[in-house]
Amino acid sequence: MSGVNDMDAQVPTRETEPRPPPRQATMGNRVFDALRQAVVQLQLQPGNLLSEADVARQFGVSRQPVREAFIKLAEVGLVEVQPQRGTFVKLISIREVQNARFVREAIEIAVVRKAALEVSASRLAALRRILDEQRETGERGDNAGFLRLDEAFHQAIAHSADCDHAWRVLEGLKAQMDRVRYLAMPDATPLETLIGQHAAIVDALGRHSPDDAETAMRAHLSEILTSLPRLAQAHPELFSD
Repeated sequence: MSGVNDMDAQVPTRETEPRPPPRQATMGNRVFDALRQAVVQLQLQPGNLLSEADVARQFGVSRQPVREAFIKLAEVGLVEVQPQRGTFVKLISIREVQNARFVREAIEIAVVRKAALEVSASRLAALRRILDEQRETGERGDNAGFLRLDEAFHQAIAHSADCDHAWRVLEGLKAQMDRVRYLAMPDATPLETLIGQHAAIVDALGRHSPDDAETAMRAHLSEILTSLPRLAQAHPELFSD
């Protein structure tokens, strides 16, 4: 697969994912966010070689923040360093995706149950606004925009339950899942299905029903188990197992 000699065509250079409360916007974080987005959206595909020099030139920075970004990408399982060869985007591991989903479900179920008991009217209104925006992006077929709003949706639930640290833990866990989720849209998992699942979660939160919120969240997070085998069969070059 191709490397990143033409990085301008492959990597967005500004942070687009909503992340309240905001993380300190260091240059290393900006480079990490841009590269993470490019990997998740398969602009940098499994097998692509990442060059510190090329990335540093594109962002107009020294190699140090790029090196920091590469370390963070390796920590979340998106790249691997091969001695004497370089840094490569990792293939998607089915096992890692399944393990990440298992841990994510355990955390998000606890979060959504807490949110059902504590969510305020203003937080519910914010979730409904995100849901409306998701419907608009779905109508436009904007998969990247939908994925950003999906991030905002789940983060807003954590924020409504005062579980921001739990969300930061999830951010590190779900990088492998995000690639599969992006690959699944819109064919393997139609956006209408995801929007309907989000609506069920919001409805349960609005009724302040922890049991219904758990049921809706569990169904939503299990969606990837349905699409994963089909995606691995359709795109074997992207998967490692």
